[in-house]
Amino acid sequence: MQIRRVEKDHSDDGKAIVASNSEIDGFRLQLFPSMEFHALWGGDQAPTYPDDGAPLPHHSWFPPLDGFGFLAVTLPPASDAPPEIADEGAAVAEMETLAPDLLAVMEPGTAGMHTTDSIDFIYVISGEVIMTLDDGAEVHFAAGDTVVKSGTRHAWRNSGQEPCRLIAVK
Repeated sequence: MQIRRVEKDHSDDGKAIVASNSEIDGFRLQLFPSMEFHALWGGDQAPTYPDDGAPLPHHSWFPPLDGFGFLAVTLPPASDAPPEIADEGAAVAEMETLAPDLLAVMEPGTAGMHTTDSIDFIYVISGEVIMTLDDGAEVHFAAGDTVVKSGTRHAWRNSGQEPCRLIAVK
């Protein structure tokens, strides 16, 4: 799936203009083949204005302290079977290339449990999802719900029958 992204900028005389109007391709990872990820925008540090509208340097899936990220994720229903990985080394290398440092925060053997050093603002576009916290508490979210996650340990699981689409700003 593609997501349209329009970037604005300023003309030489200071008026707002469209800098680009493009479709952003999602990607799937061998380790999570039913999930789809869209890295929509981000930067390792806060932008300064005026600027030229060009994407900022962004080296990690999770931004550093002064950085930011804007992404979309589609989670498959929990009933989807786990993938069979023919070449685990290649799958890990692919993940590190497409979503740098995402694997580094995932806890082995804990079904998606992870902790990040970021404040994440998440909006459920469609479907439903359960957020599990480290004490075992589960919170159900449906389309239209939001969560603000502040560096807490958690995991996501799609509890419905349809894919769940999330937007996150971190």
